[in-house]
Amino acid sequence: MKIQALHVWQLNEREARQIQLDLSSRLIFKNAELNPKLVAGVDVSVSRFSRSGRAAVVLINFHTLELIETATAEGEISFPYVPGLLSFREAPLIIQAFSKLCHKPDIVIVDGQGIAHPRRFGIASHLGLLLDIPTIGCAKSRLTGSHNEVPDRIGAFSYLFDDEEIVGAVVRTRRGVKPLYISIGHKIDLLTAVSYVLNCCRGLRLPEPTRLAHLLANNGLGNFIPRI
Repeated sequence: MKIQALHVWQLNEREARQIQLDLSSRLIFKNAELNPKLVAGVDVSVSRFSRSGRAAVVLINFHTLELIETATAEGEISFPYVPGLLSFREAPLIIQAFSKLCHKPDIVIVDGQGIAHPRRFGIASHLGLLLDIPTIGCAKSRLTGSHNEVPDRIGAFSYLFDDEEIVGAVVRTRRGVKPLYISIGHKIDLLTAVSYVLNCCRGLRLPEPTRLAHLLANNGLGNFIPRI
């Protein structure tokens, strides 16, 4: 899979923030020609005791949610943990994992933010440009913005606003649990992103691609995948 060379990775925090501001203008907020058959999920696990990390990419059939392919990459993570700069910490390993895939996904769901970000350039947007693939940010918590209460029914959502700009949607994927924060990554519009995430949840809180990627990044999939 071809990876775009957007910048060097040996950066300080000031340089990383400037890159986000510069690259955010290149994002596309409308759909490419989408008819997704393969959807990828992405997650990264970082050791509590060292600077080693493990990135996992899981590829599934968009219609059946059947597992098609997985890839991982392990290595040292050099960039510090800084809220809002997650992609500079995790993307180098994620890119290595993507380079091992035999199939190219049609769309990528990322456990993190897209444009629901102070500089409108979270990890999902960063990966979208690097991979030149439509991406969706699907985060479990809010980084920026505010929203109204989300009704407790599957598929209900409230828009996420930041300075009167819609930057995402807060979506109820399962009754009785916390909603997810969905935002545009790249080459997709918000309502399509919401519908794709809901298609991949099917009664669970988390979409199947990122749920499986989380399991693979932390423990490996094994023969039994618990439904959480």
